[in-house]
Amino acid sequence: MTNFTTVQAIETLATEIGENVYIDITKWHLYLAEARLHTKVAEKVYPLVENNELSEAKVLSILREIKVPLGGGKLKVSLVDLLPIQCQVTLIDILQEYQRNQ
Repeated sequence: MTNFTTVQAIETLATEIGENVYIDITKWHLYLAEARLHTKVAEKVYPLVENNELSEAKVLSILREIKVPLGGGKLKVSLVDLLPIQCQVTLIDILQEYQRNQ
């Protein structure tokens, strides 16, 4: 896969993630595209999809590693802690569907 094709694939995946996965803050849904986290997530999970190494445990591990700054950076919270369980399931579903369609 060429570099341009990889960039395109990540952007496509990022769009899908950004429109369907959100963080929940006091029942307020901030979609990852609005939070500008969708591309970061797509870049981190794409190798799992590309190399057929996709698993829930690996995705959750990646989400734990992504720190989201809150309060102007005074506090950093793991992305996995901000995603409702349903959004974690949605993310896995998106990645599995993307992998099937490759």
